[in-house]
Amino acid sequence: MILQQPLNDNLELIARQVVEGFIIGLHKSPFHGFSVEFAEHRLYNQGDSFRHVDWKVYGRTDKLFVKRFEEETNLRCCLVVDTSSSMQFPKDEKKLNKLQFSCVAAASLIQLLKRQLDAAALALFDEQVNFLSDCRSAHSHYRMLMNELQKTLNLNTENKVTNAAKALHLVAEQMHKRSLIVVFSDMMDDAENIEDLFSALQHLRYCKHEVILFHVVDGAMELDFEFENRPYEFVDMESGDRIKLQPQQIKEQYISKMHDFQEMIANRCHQYQIDRVPVDLSKPVDEVLHAFLVKRNKLM
Repeated sequence: MILQQPLNDNLELIARQVVEGFIIGLHKSPFHGFSVEFAEHRLYNQGDSFRHVDWKVYGRTDKLFVKRFEEETNLRCCLVVDTSSSMQFPKDEKKLNKLQFSCVAAASLIQLLKRQLDAAALALFDEQVNFLSDCRSAHSHYRMLMNELQKTLNLNTENKVTNAAKALHLVAEQMHKRSLIVVFSDMMDDAENIEDLFSALQHLRYCKHEVILFHVVDGAMELDFEFENRPYEFVDMESGDRIKLQPQQIKEQYISKMHDFQEMIANRCHQYQIDRVPVDLSKPVDEVLHAFLVKRNKLM
């Protein structure tokens, strides 16, 4: 994903542009009625006041839609973003790293939730939970969440390991009402923590929450291992461990192991009824928005 303007001070503006472009795209697609209903409206029901009818939409579609208001809010959503050191890969100023992509995607979802006057919460974690907000729908609350994501964009911490289990258990306990939990992570947890991680995901489902896991990776480097055939020094961004080698010497074995890891994650998510959405940094944020929109519509 390539953005035409710097992220430093423009996250809210960029997220708004992403959402507006996404909604315009849906209006031009076969999902027209679906997207209109989602964006800010619901179908007119007999007995509704005509003063809330959107006559512009009626003129375009010949159907009656009523503008939704805060008292009709029926979705609570918590966005959970992994901020561990591995999420700062790749170190390339020409494109977004995994953390930056996740922040843009999360900010875009906040814009969607804001349009609907739905309640939102935000959790940021690495080896511990560094931020966890209440779930609210006030304008000032949305602004506060956006500010937290803006601060997170340019994190440059070293040796911050992942402990997603702790964060997800805390979210499960904090969100007292049934909610949609949206997780952004590369799932690069220590091997000994994997079972704890799935136990935490199971905890969310036990509490009746719906879960979407956006599994964020750099497909070219992390899945296909596309490196030039020359010596490299590879550095574990979480532990600091280093190893020198020729990529071609291990490429086949690496791809096989990574495929097995991805398949294991997919199978366990299926087992616990968690929607896992593979996200490649080369793809647009629209894919995240579409997956969220489909899930949200199923919950209504």
